[in-house]
Formats: sequence, structure tokens, C-alpha cells
Amino acid sequence: MGIEAVTANESFNFEHLLAPNWRSAVQRWLDEDLPSMDIGGFVVGDKMETAALYGKSSGVLAGAPFFTEVMRLVGCEVEWAAKDGDRIDASSGKVVIARVKGSCRHLLIGERTALNILSRCSGVATAADDAARRGREVGWHGMVAGTRKTTPGFRLVEKYGLVVGGAATHRNDLSQMVMLKDNHIMSAGSITKAVALAKRAAGFSIKVEVEAGTYEAAHEAATAGADVVMLDNFEPAALKKAAARLKKEFPNVLIEASGGITADTMTQFMSPDVDVISRGSLTQGYACLDFSLKVLPAEP
Repeated sequence: MGIEAVTANESFNFEHLLAPNWRSAVQRWLDEDLPSMDIGGFVVGDKMETAALYGKSSGVLAGAPFFTEVMRLVGCEVEWAAKDGDRIDASSGKVVIARVKGSCRHLLIGERTALNILSRCSGVATAADDAARRGREVGWHGMVAGTRKTTPGFRLVEKYGLVVGGAATHRNDLSQMVMLKDNHIMSAGSITKAVALAKRAAGFSIKVEVEAGTYEAAHEAATAGADVVMLDNFEPAALKKAAARLKKEFPNVLIEASGGITADTMTQFMSPDVDVISRGSLTQGYACLDFSLKVLPAEP
């Protein structure tokens, strides 16, 4: 039972990923839950208390900056016993993750918002860590990625959790890499035309990816100059065969596998010719970690 640093993350300060305006989002999340009249606060008053933040399920901790910011906004201080990227082992019981000090009414105002963020961010990081570990165990050279299937208004936290857990964010938003899907191709008239138009606008600095449901579509995309080709909803054997053929002819094109891939089936899609496996489930339908915040008894 306890907290173990994930070796790959020991030297990272993940808070440096966050642009200066990230705190405004935390203020909005807190504002959403603030009472018009704080009856609970009236009950407990301004008595100074210390509360313990407990990790009650095993997984990877992520979201500490967001938790700290919620508590700062309500006038409380957090002292962490762990950092983002650490692995929590709660198999033998709850683990103390941090201590929070402040007036009781302020602790309770910030409690649920802070816990909601931490439990969800840690859930994403844990799922990402599990996916990355499965790849390492079979010696796969590629990278697991999330997708844009994120919660509206909460994307920053979920993308942050992916990085903490060791996965790639894929596109953070529509300005990061061009993804040409079936609707783009249908409207443009062909894969070749869609890629040409995208390359003209993107220039040299933005990659262009094409979603392909058949080998023929993937080959057309690579021939047209796509930087990344997504083999979408292929069966494992067909995907490996298509990836090998594409890599042989277009060795510099990145091959991504996606569509219906789960934690249990993911290793079936791994091969030396597959560079990326993306899973929407990493940020959609992930299991949250369980945390609680409990006021400690006064010292005698």
C-alpha cells in the first residue's frame, strides 16, 4: 500500500504543459457549483481545519494543479504527499495523497469540484498508462493516442491526463493537424483532391491525415501526399497486411490504427508497421479513480 513514482515520469513537471489562462477554466468550474446562500458554511463556520485527501482506488495520480487551484480560489492551502504521474496502490486500503488546510466552510465549498476534477483526470491517466504498458510488454515501438472524443469544456483536463499517463493527445483541437474524414472526402470529390487542397492551405508546418476504410483508399491517400494514414475499422489481420504493404511503398508515412479497438484487443493491432493506435475510450467512458477529502480530528 502506498505511492510509487512511475519511473518515466519522475523528472517531469506536468504543470508546465498548462498555458497561463488555464486557471480561468477552474474558476468557471468552481462558480458552477457555488451556492447562492451557503447554508452548509453557516453550519460549520470559519473554524480552521486540516483535511486529508485519500486515494481509495489504485491508479495513476493526475490533476494536482487543478485540485490545488480550486483550493487556492477558496482560500485553502494544499500540501502534497504525491505528484502527478505517481502510481497509487490502494489495494490494502486508502492512501494519504495530500493535506488541505483552511476554514471549514471554504474546504467544503471547494471539496466536490476539486475531487471531481482529480478523479476524472486520474481516470484518464490510469487508462492511458494501462494502454502504454500493454504496448511496452509486447515490445511495440509505437504510441497509443487519445482522440477528440473529449467532454466539452473539460478537454484540457482529459488531454492533460493522457500525457501524464504516457499516451499522446492526438489533436488537441482542429488547428493541430488536418484530419480528412469521410465527410471531407465526399464533399471534396476525392481523396486526392481533398489532400491537395489541404496541403495547399496547411503549407509545410501542419501534417495532413486521411481516414481510410479500405486499402485502396489508404494507398490513394499516401500517393496524394498524406503524412498520416488512418486505417479505420480494419480487422487485425487485414490491418497488419495493409500496414505492411503501405510501409513498404511509403516508408515515411505514419500508419495509425483506429476504430473499435479496446484495451483487451489492442495488442492484436500492434505490428512493426503500425505507428499509432488511437482509442476514443481513453477520454470517453473511462473509469474514474476514487478520492475523498476528510476533516481530521483535532490534535489533543
